[in-house]
Amino acid sequence: MKLDHLSLLRRDLAAFRDCLDGDLTAPVEHCGDWTLADLAAHLGTGNLWAATAVTERRGDHRPPAPASGIGPWFTETAETLLAALDVDPATEAWTFTPPRTVGFWQRRRCLETVVHLWDAQHALGAAQPLDPALAGDGVAEVIEVLVPPMIKRGLAVEPVAAVRFTATDMGTSWVLGPGDPVAEIEGTAEELLLALWNRRPMPWERLTGDEDAARAALRGPLVP
Repeated sequence: MKLDHLSLLRRDLAAFRDCLDGDLTAPVEHCGDWTLADLAAHLGTGNLWAATAVTERRGDHRPPAPASGIGPWFTETAETLLAALDVDPATEAWTFTPPRTVGFWQRRRCLETVVHLWDAQHALGAAQPLDPALAGDGVAEVIEVLVPPMIKRGLAVEPVAAVRFTATDMGTSWVLGPGDPVAEIEGTAEELLLALWNRRPMPWERLTGDEDAARAALRGPLVP
């Protein structure tokens, strides 16, 4: 199923903004010592960085963090990003990996926001279930888009064997690593996405095959 990443991004940026009416000092469990305000600054500066990658076709922009008024500032960053992305997805843009198109950023910012919206809601004790199709797209993105640059930068380990991830609520699988899979890990698309993003433990109890090879393939951070 083809997802409308731009519409989903617009929805989830608004939902994230709603979270900023809550306790901005709430700790974000899976992001070091960040508070909700820090998370908003991270997502908002990322919005501005991606917008510049589209409008100016460069990846060296370093937006300043907000000095005050995190809610209104975040809304402005969301509006800037959405305006930049509301063009033909095939339009050329700077990206850190192919494809070099606006469509890359529509998907990338959509899936980044999905994870950080979950972070924000979780910090406020109100995490919502993730749509399986969107979470599954996030699993695919980790494996296909985020892992290769992490390996290239020396932050993740080049897998020597393949692991299959199967979303039980979608009947869809993705493979990380070379050759035929030597292990399979099952879970819902949400479980797999949050595990790959280190928000939840990997469901090792639902692994079949070579567990040692699977753990070796998943060693090191797989996402930025």
